[in-house]
Amino acid sequence: MWGEIMIASLINYIVFFACFGLSFYALSVIKFEDFCKVKQPGKVTLLMFLLSLALAYLSSQAILSLTIYNGLGV
Repeated sequence: MWGEIMIASLINYIVFFACFGLSFYALSVIKFEDFCKVKQPGKVTLLMFLLSLALAYLSSQAILSLTIYNGLGV
């Protein structure tokens, strides 16, 4: 029982971090510096980080709900 729970949580983490990397990579194409008109680049980086966290959470939950949570995986 504990092994299945550990495997499921490990899969959740792997999917989330993969989605985070992909969303950060995808959001790096957008030039938030021009869009926000901010003089401090740290704020733009923080905005991009928070947006990629939110996008990664939503996309990983969608992927997991379509596959693992419906019994197609572990």
